Order: sequence, then structure tokens, then C-alpha cells
Amino acid sequence: MILIVDSGSTKTDWISINKSGETLFETQTLGLNPQVLTNHILKERIVNNFELYKFRKDVKEIHFYGAGCGTEPPRVLIKNVFEDIFINCEYYSIKEDTYAAIYSTAEIKSKSIVCILGTGSNCTYFDGENIDQRVISLGYILMDDASGNYFGRQMLRDYYFNRIPEETAKKFNNEFNLDAETIKDNLYKQPNPNTYLATFAKFLIQNKDSDYGQSLIKRGFNLFIERQILQFSDAKNIPIHFVGSISFYLKDELKKCLKEYGLKAGNIIRKPIDGLLDFHKRQLQNSDH
Repeated sequence: MILIVDSGSTKTDWISINKSGETLFETQTLGLNPQVLTNHILKERIVNNFELYKFRKDVKEIHFYGAGCGTEPPRVLIKNVFEDIFINCEYYSIKEDTYAAIYSTAEIKSKSIVCILGTGSNCTYFDGENIDQRVISLGYILMDDASGNYFGRQMLRDYYFNRIPEETAKKFNNEFNLDAETIKDNLYKQPNPNTYLATFAKFLIQNKDSDYGQSLIKRGFNLFIERQILQFSDAKNIPIHFVGSISFYLKDELKKCLKEYGLKAGNIIRKPIDGLLDFHKRQLQNSDH
């Protein structure tokens, strides 16, 4: 049994296939970001899933693509967690989620820029074979422009600094518990503060046509374009692909911002798991020949 796993900070998609590429089961767990979760929580989120626990001894191969796996220590942490659960697994491939975005959107052998705009954000240059990620993420507090947690953070700040128009602020307050102690407890005492911040982005998507919404969206996207995409000298000559709920649900606004900078939007998809499945099926077919 082979497991193909696409993990963000909010949720993780799992697909199990056999050596012939046939799907055995699909399931979902909460996010498995090793930068913000302990070994215990990571393990708990996996073993609490019925299918994963039931078939844990049948897994021989794992291909894991995860947020927070850009450096070696978190990759080691994830591998250690897997080794404790999938005790008969013989092969592990643990890569950052950038690779999942590339394999599900980009054309192999062709140059492109591949971006993730979901709970977090990042941007990578793909030359057709290798990746060049020049900006190392320092996590949701310092980075992640135009991500779900970026927009959530900005809305909370704007609300408390009285920068949101009155009618919009009332709607925002009616939809969420904006008590200061509740916010601080979620940010400083509970796991996954980045995911908590990203929950507020849903309000922005639902109210994107307001003047406030359009202004905030444009500011976030422009920051991402200037700090991430435009670092690559040929950005205006190649397609720019996107993966993630923010890019998917705000694709019209995103395309408009890109156009203003002379950039071309490529594929924009919500989650890469289906593309990953196709990629690994092709890999299996090629290995048979």
C-alpha cells in the first residue's frame, strides 16, 4: 500500500493506492504542520483517523508533502511520527508542500513560478526540473503575505484599531467571537494559531466586494507579488501557477493584481491532491517500463 499525502496547516488529504495505481481509499485529517505542532499532537491526529489506523500495518511507502517541511528538523520529526505508526513502511519521501503545488500545476520540463496561497504562503521558481526558493519562510508571524492567516491578522488588527467601516465591523462581530481574551487564548495558548487566524479569511471572501474588502485583498496580493514573485527576473515571461483556497476563491482579484504588474496567471487550483495522484500514477507506470 502506498500513501500519498498533501498536508497544509489546516487540513491533510490522504490517498491510498496499490502498486497498480488503483485507489484503495481517500481520507482527511487535521493539518500536520511540524513547525507548530508537537510530536504528540501529530501522532494523535493520524491514529484518530479510522482508515489510517486500520491499515497502518499495510503501508509500505509514503509520499508526504507538507507545510512546515522546508528544513531538515521538521522533516525528521514527521518521519519519526510515521515510523511509530506505520511500522512496516519501507520507504519515506518527505518534502515541503511546494513540491505538491509543482507536481499538480506545472508542466514538467517547462519553466514556471509556482505559489501557494492558503493558510500560509510561499513562492518557488521551477526551471522544468529543479526548484529555486530564494526566500526562506520564517513562519506565519513574520512572513505569509496574502495568506489566510495574513488576511485574518489584518482584519483583527483593523477591527481593534477601528479601521473597518461600521457596517462591516458589525457583521464581522456577529460572525465571530471577537472578545480580546478569546483571541489571545487562541493565539498564545492553543495549538495552530496560524490556522485560527486563517478562519477569519472566510469573512473576507464572503464580503470581498466591499470597498474595505477590495482594498485589503489588493494590498495583500501586491505585497506578495512585490516580495515574492518579482524576485525572479523572468517572471513576466512565464506562467505563474497557484494552489490554495485564498488564490482559488479570490482568483478574479488575484488575476487583476497580476495583470497590473504585467504578469500572467497560469493554473489556479484549490488543493493539489488530485494532481499528485496523477503524478504518482505516472511514476508507477514509468517504473514498470
